[in-house]
Formats: sequence, C-alpha cells, structure tokens
Amino acid sequence: MNSLTEASICQKTIRVRGIVQGVGFRPAVWRFATQLGLCGQVRNDGDGVLIECRGPKSRVDQLIEQLHGAAPAQARISSIDHWTSSGTIAADEFVIAQSRERSLTGTGISPDLAPCPACTADLAQPGGRRYRYPFTNCSHCGPRLSIIRSLPYDRANTSMAAFRQCPRCLREYHDPAERRFHAQPNACPDCGPSLWLADRHGQVIDSDDPIDIARRRLRRGEILALKGVGGFQLAVDAGNADAVAELRRRKQRPHKPFALMARDLAVMRRFCQISTAQRQLLESAAAPIVLLERRSDGPRLDAVAPDQRRLGFMLPSSPLHYLLLETFAMPLVMTSGNPAGEPQCIDNRKALRGLSGIADMFLLHDRDILQRVDDSVVQTIAAQPQLLRRGRGFAPAPLPLPAGFETGPQILATGGDLKNTFCLLGAGQAIVSQHIGDLRDAGTLADFEHCLQLYRGLYPDTCRQRPAAVAVDQHPQYLAAAFGRTVAAEENLPLIEVQHHHAHIAACLGDNLRPLRAPPVLAVVLDGMGFAQADPAQPLWGGEIFLADYTAATRLARLKPTALPGGDSAMRQPWRNCLAQLHGALGWQSVAQRYAGLPLIDSLERQPLDTLLRMIDRGLNAPLSSSCGRLFDAVAAAAGINTEGDISYEGQAAMALEASIGDDDWRSAGAYPFALQRLDPLWQIDPAPLWPALLDDLAAGCRRGLIAARFHRGLAAVLVDCLGALARDQAVKTVALSGGVLQNPRLSQALQSQLQARGFEVLVHRQVPANDGGIALGQGLVAAAQLQSGNAGEKSCA
Repeated sequence: MNSLTEASICQKTIRVRGIVQGVGFRPAVWRFATQLGLCGQVRNDGDGVLIECRGPKSRVDQLIEQLHGAAPAQARISSIDHWTSSGTIAADEFVIAQSRERSLTGTGISPDLAPCPACTADLAQPGGRRYRYPFTNCSHCGPRLSIIRSLPYDRANTSMAAFRQCPRCLREYHDPAERRFHAQPNACPDCGPSLWLADRHGQVIDSDDPIDIARRRLRRGEILALKGVGGFQLAVDAGNADAVAELRRRKQRPHKPFALMARDLAVMRRFCQISTAQRQLLESAAAPIVLLERRSDGPRLDAVAPDQRRLGFMLPSSPLHYLLLETFAMPLVMTSGNPAGEPQCIDNRKALRGLSGIADMFLLHDRDILQRVDDSVVQTIAAQPQLLRRGRGFAPAPLPLPAGFETGPQILATGGDLKNTFCLLGAGQAIVSQHIGDLRDAGTLADFEHCLQLYRGLYPDTCRQRPAAVAVDQHPQYLAAAFGRTVAAEENLPLIEVQHHHAHIAACLGDNLRPLRAPPVLAVVLDGMGFAQADPAQPLWGGEIFLADYTAATRLARLKPTALPGGDSAMRQPWRNCLAQLHGALGWQSVAQRYAGLPLIDSLERQPLDTLLRMIDRGLNAPLSSSCGRLFDAVAAAAGINTEGDISYEGQAAMALEASIGDDDWRSAGAYPFALQRLDPLWQIDPAPLWPALLDDLAAGCRRGLIAARFHRGLAAVLVDCLGALARDQAVKTVALSGGVLQNPRLSQALQSQLQARGFEVLVHRQVPANDGGIALGQGLVAAAQLQSGNAGEKSCA
C-alpha cells in the first residue's frame, strides 16, 4: 500500500441495515476486507452494522459490491449506504470491534434458524468436541429471537448469558476465521446447556443418554414433551395409531391435523410427493412445516390428519430434534405443547404443571426460552410458496414496504383477535410479529402484550420516536383493538380504525409491493366473517368484491346474505348453514318433500326444525351474513361432512370438503350453477341454483369428491364472471385475492388460472398469510396511506 499514491486511497463509512446481526455478517465483512487488503473496522450497533474502511478506491468499491452480492445467506439487507469518512481511519489492519448500542433505527434480530450442514456434520463426528451435543450452533444457525432479551444481539442480552464460555469456546468466539465467531449461543458440553429426561412428576430419569431412553419409550407408544426452539412440543410415533389416538384424547384435540417431523426427505417421500419448490422450503434455514400431497400408494397415517389429503411435514429444527429422529424410519408427530386452549409452554416448571396430564416423559434443558415462537406453516400453489402461519424461521425478518411508503409515518398496528400478529411499520419496512394466536385465551393475550413491548424495544423506530398513529380493527369487541385504543389514549396518539376486509386487501397489495400511488384494483375477500359497520340490521360481511387501494375500498359485489341460525352456533355447526341455505333457496318444505329419504334430509329432521325455521324467517338470533366460509360449511354438511354436532377446529368442514376432491374428480367435474345478479348498487352472487343440482347429485349417489369439485369449479367460475363484468365497468385489469377461504388450494388455483387466461394480473399472498395473520400489515399500510393523503380518520371502506 505504501507504493500507492495518496490520491488512490479513499476512506469510507458504510452503513448496512436489515437482519445483519447474528447471521455471520461481521465475520463475512472481515474476510472480504482482509482479502482485499483494506484497513478499518466493522461493528454492530443499534442501527445495524457500521463499517469504516481505508484502502484503494477500487478495492473499497469491490467491498461494497461483495456486501450486495455475497452476504451470508441468512442476512436480509434492507439498505446499504456509504459516504466519505469525515475523520481519519488510522488502523493498519481490519478488525471486528465491540458492539455499540445506539437508539437509532433500522436494526433487527434474525429469526431462529435450523441446523446448518456444518453443525449437523459436527453432531455426527466421533471424537469431535460437539459430537452428539444437542445445543451446537454457529453464526449461520441456531436460536435467535427465542432467546433474546434486548438489543444489541450480544450474549449478555440473551438467555445464554447464564453460560460462561470455556477457553476453547472463547477462542472460537474471538477468532474471525472461525465459523462460530461471535455466535452468541456458542457452547459445548463443557460449558453449555445440559439435557435430561424427567418423568411427569419432574423426577430425573438417570441415564447417560436421555435421548436414547426417550426414543425407546416413544417406540413403546409413550408421549414425549420436548423443549424445542420456541416452545414445548408433544411427540409420539406417527406410525402407532393407538399412541396418536391417546395423544388426541389427552390433548383434547379429536380431529385437527398434527404436524410431522422426519429425519430426512427419504422418510417423507414414503408418504408424500415432494416438488422442487417444496424441497427447497423444507431444506431452508427456516425449516417450516410444509403441506405435502399424500402418495396414493404410501402409508396413510389417517390418525395423524383425518379427512385430509395433505400431511404437514418438517425437517429437524434443532440439533436436539436431529438426534431424536436419527434412528426413526417413521416420522414423529411434533405438535405444540400446550394444554387445550392455552398458549404453548416455554418454561420447564409450567410445562411440568400444564402437560403432566398429557406427556409420559419430559426431555428438558436449562437454556431458557424467552420468546414463544411457534412453527411456521407453508403451502405451495402453482409452485409458489404461500405462508399460512408466520413463525419460527420467518419472524421477525423485515418486509420491505412498497414504493411511496419509504418515508411514510410510523404505525403500530394490533391485528385481529384470531391468528393474531401485530405489525410495526416504519423506516421503509414492516416488522410483522410471529404468530401469537387466539387472544380470547388470557395467556395468549398476555403473550401478545409481552411481545409487543419487546418489539417496541427491538425496533425503536416505532417506540422511542413515537409512532404517528395506532391502527386497529373496527370491531368494537376485539381485544387487540381494545389494547390499541388504550395505547393510543395513554400515549396521546391518533387512533385509526381499519375495516377488516380493507386490511386483508392492503396486506395483499403490500405483500406484492404494489406502489402507494398505483391505481385501484379489484379485490376478492372471502373469509368466515368480518365486522362491516355499526348497524346491526346490516348483513355481516365475508364474501365481497371491492374496488380498492391502500386509502379506501368500495364494495362492488357480494355473496347473497344468508341467515346464521343460532348466531355463533352456526360457526360451529355446519348443518345449521346447510338448513339456512336450503330454506332460503328452495323452501324447507319443498326440499323435505322432494328429497325425502336422503341421509341429509333425515339428519336435518332430527334437529329442532320448527324453532330453527322460525328463527330464520323472523330474524331472531339469525343474523344475515355473506360469509363464504359459511357457504363452504353448508355444502360440506350437504355432502355428509359434520352433518350433526360441532366441528372441533376452525375450517374443519371446509378443509375436509376440499380434501375429498381427487384428481379424477377435478378433471371430470363440471360446475354447479350460480346466479349473477346486478342489483343497485351491488352485483350479487346467489348460490341458490346450485342446491337443486347438488341435491339431485346426492339422490343419484354421486360421490362426495365429485360434488365438492363441482362446487369449487362453480364458485370459481361465477367469481371470474363477476370480476369480468366489474372490470368492464371499472376499467381495471388487476385482481387481488385475500381472506382465509382463499388459502383453499383448489379454489385459489382455479381462480388464478381462469383470471390469468382472461388477461388479468393476479395478486396473491406470499410472505404474509391470507388469513387474519396478515391483517396487521394491512392495517398499518392503510393507516400510513391515509395519514400521507390527509384522509386519516375518514371511513376507509363503504
């Protein structure tokens, strides 16, 4: 460097923002800079990563290029800025400096990451320091969000602060050339967390190999409670139908599908088909649960997922899971460790207390889980991933905001009460929390409040500089909205109420990075229910088409409203919706006479029909609703699914209806008719014509899968026809699809393909769920758009 002219030397400061802490970013910068012969330093701070370097201009420029193109795979860079340094960089080498905390904006914490190939190899290396050590990790993998207490992401601010590193681990930790350089959870058997097996009373079961004892007992049909990455899980041998049934009985989960974990893809392929896109998801560092089609010639595992054609599989999400599964040729059920209706356990004592009536044994360790993080769930439609639940491996990675929001206001959005997530919007990105769950449970509500407080500390752009507003759902009884109203009142912040379906639409637009100033789109929102307005005489919404952008949404079409006899009871009992649909379309007496003797008619006649029909006719505890979810329930009940009694989980009947469709059914099915009516001012989709056709099919002995296929094809066809008419009226050729019903793969794919064939651009969810897990993002975007346009507080949806 001494031979270089002074003019060829430059000094630059480089600021990198995003998920750049805890992912091996500083060691990568050190390697790049050292190889290029640069001097200076790199450090973590409250803004992300700060680099100060000196050297030939061409090499400094090359460093910046490498940051863009060769950053660690798990890094998520939101911006790289650089400028000429004002001071003199006097160092004669490049070093990694100690972290410096600053309360600015832009920093973040990485999601928890599944074991990388190098750490997995360490587990299997006899004589190695970490041979069969269940807590091995490095800067490319391991726990992150689940162990953090505060920023910056240093060991002292995590639950690993309780474990002092031994001399050999410290050498790795301080050596930039090591894979474990500044890996905050770094540990080995000499200095790190310990594992033990306990009985249901908490008494330790003596063993040199607790994992081996757990495996043996799993093979005998026992149930294991396992302390995983972001919470406890319950495991049982998936091939043992009796053991799975016992887990269902003890957990009070009679029908809802269980997730499965397998040691490798070869085991999964015995049961399911795996596409290239699905393999990539399974093998990614996120290691989510991926919904896979069953093999027609494979073992059924019906006890694991009753009435479903897909199984939810994941690969080991930690070294502990890897070691537990390594000798199992069958998958293990791996489901959330929680008592019925309560959040997932994360604490050893609470797990022993809450799960002792479910688990026969407990595989415990002494590394505390500080943040509850459930497994993520993903499906693929047309080879594209679609998140159904955003948790471990994905949250809290930032999502970029569309053009026009880069310098927009900072928003705190509280989401909905079901499948809750919340969102912090600001500094050009959205931070959507991990899946929280159903806030009607007191423990889950407490977790929501805890996580929101944590995130406001982790992401100070919406806390220490105060958000510009708080965004909530319009529903007057939502607990998430009540919490948001309290925050707004206590901190003297504006409150913006966002209509539920408008939030769905905005989330889909934001997921697709549709610019703020882009023209409105046609938006289809199909879900179970969404509060529309304060007038109780007006139907509840759940099957609507809008003309919408981020600022406003105008309803253009709907499903014809139908009574919900019994109100909330109709949410749990699909047969009530079937009765209401039949009575509304044809009149019950006519149906009962013409189709007497059908099992459906016999089943309905065992119900208190006189009372129910009076409720429907007089509107007594039978509110009208355009809910598409309830239409699915009605058709499912007609097809023989949940014809009596309650469903045991949300969407059960609709999921079973879709799952009954075989490929031959789908190829051969025609479409049931729907009526498309132009009213004033709305278009209306009336399902009445489908019912005589469906009942005739039942009378002819038509199989369930064909009936289900005809319903799906008919609904898709009428929606496309309606959108075609609206597109002509509104001169719009872009359609957004949102709402929980549109997670149905048959319906979603049929809509997408038919719309694209007609020349529409179709926007669907990818990174945030189409269900209520995505509405917090939508709330934040609507609030930010309204504030920027000066329309905050005005009615956003009509």
